[in-house]
Amino acid sequence: VVRLLSHAASVVVSSRSYADFTPEATFDIKKVDLHRLEEGPPLTSTLTREDGLKYYRTMQTIRRMELKADQLYKQKIIRGFCHLYDGQEACAVGIEGGITLSDHLITAYRAHGYTLTRGGTVREIMAELTGRREGIAKGKGGSMHMYTKNFYGGNGIVGAQVPLGAGVALACKYLGTDQLCVSLYGDGAANQGQIFETYNMASLWKLPIIFICENNQYGMGTSVERASASTEYYKRGDFIPGLRVDGMDVLCVREATKFAADHCRSGKGPILMELQTYRYHGHSMSDPGVSYRTREEIQEVRSKSDPISMLKDRMLSNNMASVEELKEIDIEVRKEIEDAAQFATTDPEPPLDDLCSHIYANEKSFEVRGATPWTKLTSHS
Repeated sequence: VVRLLSHAASVVVSSRSYADFTPEATFDIKKVDLHRLEEGPPLTSTLTREDGLKYYRTMQTIRRMELKADQLYKQKIIRGFCHLYDGQEACAVGIEGGITLSDHLITAYRAHGYTLTRGGTVREIMAELTGRREGIAKGKGGSMHMYTKNFYGGNGIVGAQVPLGAGVALACKYLGTDQLCVSLYGDGAANQGQIFETYNMASLWKLPIIFICENNQYGMGTSVERASASTEYYKRGDFIPGLRVDGMDVLCVREATKFAADHCRSGKGPILMELQTYRYHGHSMSDPGVSYRTREEIQEVRSKSDPISMLKDRMLSNNMASVEELKEIDIEVRKEIEDAAQFATTDPEPPLDDLCSHIYANEKSFEVRGATPWTKLTSHS
Protein backbone atom coordinates (compact mmCIF):
# COMPACT_ATOMS: atom_id res chain seq x y z
CA VAL A 1 0.00 0.00 0.00
CA VAL A 2 2.79 2.37 0.98
CA ARG A 3 4.55 1.60 -2.32
CA LEU A 4 1.37 2.26 -4.32
CA LEU A 5 0.77 5.56 -2.49
CA SER A 6 4.38 6.56 -3.08
CA HIS A 7 4.06 5.79 -6.80
CA ALA A 8 0.80 7.72 -7.04
CA ALA A 9 2.39 10.69 -5.29
CA SER A 10 5.35 10.66 -7.67
CA VAL A 11 2.99 10.56 -10.66
CA VAL A 12 1.11 13.60 -9.31
CA VAL A 13 4.35 15.48 -8.63
CA SER A 14 5.76 14.69 -12.07
CA SER A 15 2.53 15.64 -13.83
CA ARG A 16 2.52 18.95 -11.99
CA SER A 17 6.16 19.60 -12.76
CA TYR A 18 5.74 18.82 -16.49
CA ALA A 19 3.44 21.82 -16.78
CA ASP A 20 6.21 23.96 -15.33
CA PHE A 21 8.86 22.88 -17.84
CA THR A 22 10.05 25.32 -20.50
CA PRO A 23 8.46 24.14 -23.79
CA GLU A 24 11.31 25.50 -25.92
CA ALA A 25 14.52 27.49 -25.61
CA THR A 26 16.98 29.17 -27.96
CA PHE A 27 20.69 28.46 -27.63
CA ASP A 28 23.81 30.09 -29.02
CA ILE A 29 25.78 27.65 -31.15
CA LYS A 30 29.32 27.69 -32.48
CA LYS A 31 29.91 29.62 -35.69
CA VAL A 32 30.43 27.42 -38.73
CA ASP A 33 33.50 27.91 -40.95
CA LEU A 34 32.50 28.57 -44.57
CA HIS A 35 33.99 27.80 -47.97
CA ARG A 36 32.61 29.45 -51.12
CA LEU A 37 29.54 30.64 -49.22
CA GLU A 38 28.62 34.22 -48.38
CA GLU A 39 26.44 33.21 -45.46
CA GLY A 40 25.97 30.07 -43.45
CA PRO A 41 23.70 28.46 -40.85
CA PRO A 42 22.30 30.62 -38.01
CA LEU A 43 24.28 31.26 -34.83
CA THR A 44 21.32 30.24 -32.66
CA SER A 45 19.16 27.14 -32.54
CA THR A 46 15.70 26.73 -31.04
CA LEU A 47 15.09 23.42 -29.31
CA THR A 48 11.68 22.20 -28.20
CA ARG A 49 11.37 20.09 -25.08
CA GLU A 50 9.90 17.27 -27.18
CA ASP A 51 12.83 17.26 -29.60
CA GLY A 52 15.33 17.56 -26.76
CA LEU A 53 13.97 14.47 -25.02
CA LYS A 54 13.88 12.58 -28.33
CA TYR A 55 17.49 13.48 -29.14
CA TYR A 56 18.60 12.57 -25.63
CA ARG A 57 16.90 9.17 -25.77
CA THR A 58 18.31 8.36 -29.21
CA MET A 59 21.87 9.35 -28.32
CA GLN A 60 21.71 7.39 -25.08
CA THR A 61 20.37 4.38 -26.96
CA ILE A 62 23.26 4.51 -29.45
CA ARG A 63 25.78 4.94 -26.61
CA ARG A 64 24.42 2.04 -24.54
CA MET A 65 23.99 -0.18 -27.58
CA GLU A 66 27.64 0.30 -28.55
CA LEU A 67 28.85 -0.35 -25.02
CA LYS A 68 26.84 -3.58 -24.97
CA ALA A 69 28.32 -4.54 -28.35
CA ASP A 70 31.78 -4.00 -26.87
CA GLN A 71 30.89 -6.34 -24.02
CA LEU A 72 29.47 -9.05 -26.31
CA TYR A 73 32.50 -8.81 -28.58
CA LYS A 74 34.87 -9.37 -25.67
CA GLN A 75 32.78 -12.40 -24.71
CA LYS A 76 33.26 -13.67 -28.32
CA ILE A 77 29.52 -13.61 -28.95
CA ILE A 78 30.00 -10.94 -31.64
CA ARG A 79 32.83 -11.79 -34.03
CA GLY A 80 34.54 -10.34 -37.08
CA PHE A 81 34.71 -6.64 -37.89
CA CYS A 82 32.98 -4.31 -35.45
CA HIS A 83 33.35 -0.52 -35.54
CA LEU A 84 31.66 1.35 -32.69
CA TYR A 85 30.08 4.81 -32.84
CA ASP A 86 30.14 6.00 -29.21
CA GLY A 87 31.30 9.62 -29.00
CA GLN A 88 29.90 10.49 -32.43
CA GLU A 89 26.18 10.30 -31.54
CA ALA A 90 25.52 14.00 -32.21
CA CYS A 91 26.45 13.49 -35.87
CA ALA A 92 23.80 10.85 -36.61
CA VAL A 93 21.07 12.44 -34.49
CA GLY A 94 21.81 15.97 -35.71
CA ILE A 95 21.83 14.95 -39.38
CA GLU A 96 18.47 13.18 -39.01
CA GLY A 97 17.09 16.30 -37.31
CA GLY A 98 17.93 18.32 -40.42
CA ILE A 99 16.48 16.01 -43.10
CA THR A 100 13.49 13.65 -43.33
CA LEU A 101 13.24 9.86 -43.44
CA SER A 102 12.13 10.15 -47.08
CA ASP A 103 15.61 11.46 -47.87
CA HIS A 104 18.38 8.94 -48.50
CA LEU A 105 21.54 8.14 -46.55
CA ILE A 106 24.59 5.98 -47.12
CA THR A 107 27.61 5.58 -44.88
CA ALA A 108 30.78 3.57 -44.31
CA TYR A 109 31.20 0.66 -41.90
CA ARG A 110 30.62 2.58 -38.63
CA ALA A 111 26.93 2.17 -39.28
CA HIS A 112 25.09 1.02 -36.12
CA GLY A 113 23.95 4.52 -35.11
CA TYR A 114 22.55 5.34 -38.54
CA THR A 115 20.77 1.99 -38.73
CA LEU A 116 18.91 3.04 -35.58
CA THR A 117 18.14 6.62 -36.65
CA ARG A 118 16.94 5.39 -40.04
CA GLY A 119 14.28 3.20 -38.44
CA GLY A 120 15.99 -0.01 -37.36
CA THR A 121 15.36 -1.35 -33.86
CA VAL A 122 17.93 -2.14 -31.18
CA ARG A 123 16.73 -5.72 -31.24
CA GLU A 124 17.29 -6.05 -35.01
CA ILE A 125 20.73 -4.42 -34.80
CA MET A 126 21.95 -6.54 -31.89
CA ALA A 127 20.66 -9.73 -33.54
CA GLU A 128 22.50 -8.77 -36.73
CA LEU A 129 25.70 -8.23 -34.77
CA THR A 130 25.45 -11.77 -33.39
CA GLY A 131 24.51 -13.21 -36.81
CA ARG A 132 20.99 -14.33 -35.90
CA ARG A 133 17.90 -15.02 -38.00
CA GLU A 134 15.91 -11.98 -36.85
CA GLY A 135 18.78 -9.56 -37.51
CA ILE A 136 18.08 -6.56 -39.72
CA ALA A 137 19.91 -8.28 -42.61
CA LYS A 138 18.69 -11.75 -41.56
CA GLY A 139 22.02 -12.47 -39.88
CA LYS A 140 23.98 -12.33 -43.14
CA GLY A 141 25.34 -8.78 -43.03
CA GLY A 142 26.90 -8.38 -39.61
CA SER A 143 28.26 -5.13 -38.22
CA MET A 144 29.17 -3.47 -41.51
CA HIS A 145 26.17 -4.33 -43.67
CA MET A 146 22.84 -3.20 -42.26
CA TYR A 147 20.04 -1.62 -44.28
CA THR A 148 16.61 -0.04 -43.83
CA LYS A 149 14.29 1.91 -46.10
CA ASN A 150 16.24 4.75 -47.77
CA PHE A 151 19.39 3.62 -45.96
CA TYR A 152 21.96 1.88 -48.13
CA GLY A 153 24.43 0.64 -45.51
CA GLY A 154 27.00 -0.04 -44.08
CA ASN A 155 29.77 -0.39 -46.75
CA GLY A 156 33.08 -2.14 -46.13
CA ILE A 157 35.23 -0.73 -48.97
CA VAL A 158 36.87 2.51 -47.87
CA GLY A 159 35.24 5.46 -49.67
CA ALA A 160 33.20 3.28 -52.04
CA GLN A 161 29.88 4.46 -50.61
CA VAL A 162 30.48 8.05 -51.80
CA PRO A 163 29.99 7.39 -55.55
CA LEU A 164 27.08 5.09 -54.68
CA GLY A 165 25.51 8.02 -52.82
CA ALA A 166 25.96 10.17 -55.92
CA GLY A 167 24.10 7.49 -57.86
CA VAL A 168 21.22 7.69 -55.38
CA ALA A 169 21.23 11.50 -55.74
CA LEU A 170 21.17 11.13 -59.54
CA ALA A 171 18.09 8.91 -59.18
CA CYS A 172 16.43 11.59 -57.01
CA LYS A 173 17.07 14.19 -59.72
CA TYR A 174 16.11 11.89 -62.58
CA LEU A 175 12.82 10.96 -60.91
CA GLY A 176 12.05 14.61 -60.13
CA THR A 177 11.56 14.09 -56.41
CA ASP A 178 12.39 16.73 -53.80
CA GLN A 179 14.62 14.23 -52.02
CA LEU A 180 18.37 14.32 -51.47
CA CYS A 181 21.11 11.90 -50.48
CA VAL A 182 23.52 12.23 -47.57
CA SER A 183 26.79 10.48 -48.38
CA LEU A 184 29.07 10.00 -45.36
CA TYR A 185 32.72 9.07 -45.11
CA GLY A 186 35.52 9.46 -42.57
CA ASP A 187 38.72 11.47 -42.55
CA GLY A 188 40.57 8.23 -43.33
CA ALA A 189 38.68 7.92 -46.63
CA ALA A 190 38.95 11.62 -47.51
CA ASN A 191 42.08 11.10 -49.66
CA GLN A 192 40.45 8.44 -51.87
CA GLY A 193 40.55 9.28 -55.55
CA GLN A 194 36.99 8.06 -56.16
CA ILE A 195 35.71 10.75 -53.79
CA PHE A 196 37.23 13.52 -55.92
CA GLU A 197 35.84 11.94 -59.08
CA THR A 198 32.42 11.96 -57.42
CA TYR A 199 32.76 15.63 -56.42
CA ASN A 200 33.36 16.46 -60.08
CA MET A 201 30.39 14.50 -61.42
CA ALA A 202 28.04 15.74 -58.70
CA SER A 203 29.03 19.33 -59.38
CA LEU A 204 28.71 19.02 -63.16
CA TRP A 205 25.25 17.48 -62.85
CA LYS A 206 24.17 19.61 -59.85
CA LEU A 207 23.15 16.55 -57.90
CA PRO A 208 21.15 16.96 -54.65
CA ILE A 209 23.81 15.42 -52.41
CA ILE A 210 25.34 16.41 -49.07
CA PHE A 211 28.85 15.01 -48.79
CA ILE A 212 29.68 14.65 -45.09
CA CYS A 213 33.15 13.93 -43.74
CA GLU A 214 32.91 12.67 -40.16
CA ASN A 215 36.34 13.79 -39.02
CA ASN A 216 36.99 11.87 -35.80
CA GLN A 217 40.67 12.91 -35.89
CA TYR A 218 42.13 9.46 -36.64
CA GLY A 219 41.97 7.22 -39.71
CA MET A 220 42.52 3.84 -38.06
CA GLY A 221 45.63 4.64 -35.99
CA THR A 222 46.88 7.61 -38.01
CA SER A 223 46.13 11.18 -36.98
CA VAL A 224 44.75 13.52 -39.63
CA GLU A 225 47.90 15.66 -39.49
CA ARG A 226 50.04 12.67 -40.49
CA ALA A 227 47.70 11.50 -43.24
CA SER A 228 46.50 14.66 -45.01
CA ALA A 229 48.50 17.54 -46.49
CA SER A 230 45.39 19.64 -45.87
CA THR A 231 43.15 18.86 -42.91
CA GLU A 232 40.53 21.41 -43.96
CA TYR A 233 38.26 18.72 -45.30
CA TYR A 234 35.36 21.11 -45.85
CA LYS A 235 37.45 22.84 -48.55
CA ARG A 236 38.41 19.62 -50.30
CA GLY A 237 35.51 19.92 -52.74
CA ASP A 238 37.30 22.98 -54.20
CA PHE A 239 34.46 24.18 -56.46
CA ILE A 240 31.83 22.76 -54.07
CA PRO A 241 30.67 25.00 -51.16
CA GLY A 242 31.67 23.69 -47.73
CA LEU A 243 30.92 23.96 -44.01
CA ARG A 244 33.06 22.99 -41.02
CA VAL A 245 30.82 22.16 -38.08
CA ASP A 246 31.14 21.23 -34.40
CA GLY A 247 30.17 17.57 -34.68
CA MET A 248 29.91 17.13 -30.90
CA ASP A 249 26.94 19.52 -30.67
CA VAL A 250 23.68 17.99 -31.89
CA LEU A 251 22.13 21.44 -32.44
CA CYS A 252 25.10 22.67 -34.45
CA VAL A 253 24.90 19.59 -36.67
CA ARG A 254 21.13 19.93 -37.06
CA GLU A 255 21.23 23.58 -38.14
CA ALA A 256 24.10 22.96 -40.56
CA THR A 257 22.27 19.99 -42.08
CA LYS A 258 19.09 22.04 -42.53
CA PHE A 259 21.15 24.72 -44.28
CA ALA A 260 22.83 22.13 -46.51
CA ALA A 261 19.51 20.44 -47.31
CA ASP A 262 17.96 23.78 -48.34
CA HIS A 263 20.98 24.38 -50.59
CA CYS A 264 20.47 21.02 -52.32
CA ARG A 265 16.70 21.28 -52.64
CA SER A 266 16.95 24.74 -54.22
CA GLY A 267 18.81 23.23 -57.19
CA LYS A 268 22.25 24.61 -56.36
CA GLY A 269 23.87 21.20 -56.48
CA PRO A 270 26.13 19.47 -53.96
CA ILE A 271 27.50 20.82 -50.70
CA LEU A 272 30.20 19.46 -48.39
CA MET A 273 30.14 19.31 -44.59
CA GLU A 274 32.98 18.43 -42.26
CA LEU A 275 31.82 17.34 -38.81
CA GLN A 276 34.59 17.63 -36.24
CA THR A 277 33.90 14.75 -33.88
CA TYR A 278 35.66 12.07 -31.83
CA ARG A 279 35.34 8.33 -31.28
CA TYR A 280 35.84 6.97 -27.77
CA HIS A 281 36.62 3.43 -28.86
CA GLY A 282 39.46 2.42 -31.15
CA HIS A 283 38.99 2.23 -34.91
CA SER A 284 37.51 -1.23 -34.52
CA MET A 285 37.30 -3.77 -31.73
CA SER A 286 40.74 -5.08 -32.70
CA ASP A 287 42.20 -1.64 -31.89
CA PRO A 288 42.58 -0.75 -28.20
CA GLY A 289 42.73 2.89 -29.28
CA VAL A 290 45.48 4.01 -26.89
CA SER A 291 48.69 3.23 -28.81
CA TYR A 292 48.44 6.40 -30.94
CA ARG A 293 46.61 8.67 -28.48
CA THR A 294 46.64 8.96 -24.71
CA ARG A 295 43.94 7.98 -22.26
CA GLU A 296 44.13 11.56 -20.99
CA GLU A 297 43.19 12.88 -24.43
CA ILE A 298 40.13 10.63 -24.58
CA GLN A 299 39.12 11.59 -21.04
CA GLU A 300 39.49 15.29 -21.81
CA VAL A 301 37.10 15.03 -24.75
CA ARG A 302 34.64 13.05 -22.59
CA SER A 303 34.73 15.66 -19.84
CA LYS A 304 34.60 18.79 -22.02
CA SER A 305 32.77 17.90 -25.24
CA ASP A 306 30.59 14.83 -24.70
CA PRO A 307 27.51 15.25 -26.94
CA ILE A 308 25.07 13.66 -24.50
CA SER A 309 26.32 15.65 -21.52
CA MET A 310 26.15 18.86 -23.56
CA LEU A 311 22.49 18.33 -24.44
CA LYS A 312 21.65 17.20 -20.91
CA ASP A 313 23.23 20.31 -19.36
CA ARG A 314 21.36 22.60 -21.75
CA MET A 315 18.02 21.01 -20.94
CA LEU A 316 18.54 20.98 -17.18
CA SER A 317 19.89 24.53 -16.97
CA ASN A 318 16.90 25.84 -18.96
CA ASN A 319 14.26 23.88 -17.02
CA MET A 320 13.37 21.78 -20.07
CA ALA A 321 13.60 18.51 -18.14
CA SER A 322 14.28 17.23 -14.64
CA VAL A 323 17.14 15.05 -13.46
CA GLU A 324 14.60 12.38 -12.46
CA GLU A 325 13.01 12.40 -15.92
CA LEU A 326 16.34 11.92 -17.68
CA LYS A 327 17.28 9.17 -15.22
CA GLU A 328 14.02 7.43 -16.07
CA ILE A 329 14.95 7.56 -19.76
CA ASP A 330 18.37 6.10 -18.90
CA ILE A 331 16.71 3.20 -17.04
CA GLU A 332 14.32 2.52 -19.94
CA VAL A 333 17.18 2.60 -22.45
CA ARG A 334 19.31 0.20 -20.39
CA LYS A 335 16.39 -2.23 -20.14
CA GLU A 336 15.78 -2.05 -23.89
CA ILE A 337 19.46 -2.79 -24.55
CA GLU A 338 19.55 -5.70 -22.07
CA ASP A 339 16.39 -7.22 -23.54
CA ALA A 340 17.80 -6.86 -27.07
CA ALA A 341 21.11 -8.45 -26.02
CA GLN A 342 19.26 -11.36 -24.42
CA PHE A 343 17.28 -11.87 -27.62
CA ALA A 344 20.43 -11.58 -29.75
CA THR A 345 22.11 -14.38 -27.83
CA THR A 346 19.13 -16.77 -27.89
CA ASP A 347 17.63 -16.21 -31.36
CA PRO A 348 18.65 -19.09 -33.68
CA GLU A 349 21.20 -18.63 -36.43
CA PRO A 350 19.83 -18.60 -39.99
CA PRO A 351 19.67 -22.06 -41.61
CA LEU A 352 22.12 -22.95 -44.35
CA ASP A 353 19.19 -23.08 -46.80
CA ASP A 354 18.88 -19.30 -46.50
CA LEU A 355 22.49 -18.67 -47.51
CA CYS A 356 21.69 -17.63 -51.08
CA SER A 357 18.28 -16.07 -50.53
CA HIS A 358 17.62 -12.40 -51.30
CA ILE A 359 20.05 -12.18 -54.23
CA TYR A 360 17.21 -10.37 -56.02
CA ALA A 361 14.41 -8.35 -54.45
CA ASN A 362 11.62 -9.75 -56.61
CA GLU A 363 12.48 -12.76 -58.70
CA LYS A 364 11.30 -16.36 -59.03
CA SER A 365 13.25 -18.94 -57.04
CA PHE A 366 16.31 -20.30 -58.80
CA GLU A 367 19.15 -22.69 -58.12
CA VAL A 368 22.55 -21.38 -57.03
CA ARG A 369 25.72 -23.44 -57.37
CA GLY A 370 27.63 -23.76 -54.14
CA ALA A 371 31.37 -23.85 -53.50
CA THR A 372 31.46 -27.37 -54.91
CA PRO A 373 29.55 -28.80 -57.91
CA TRP A 374 27.50 -31.09 -55.67
CA THR A 375 26.39 -28.29 -53.35
CA LYS A 376 23.05 -26.96 -54.53
CA LEU A 377 21.28 -24.01 -52.91
CA THR A 378 18.11 -22.11 -53.76
CA SER A 379 17.60 -18.37 -53.84
CA HIS A 380 14.23 -16.96 -52.74
CA SER A 381 13.29 -13.28 -52.99
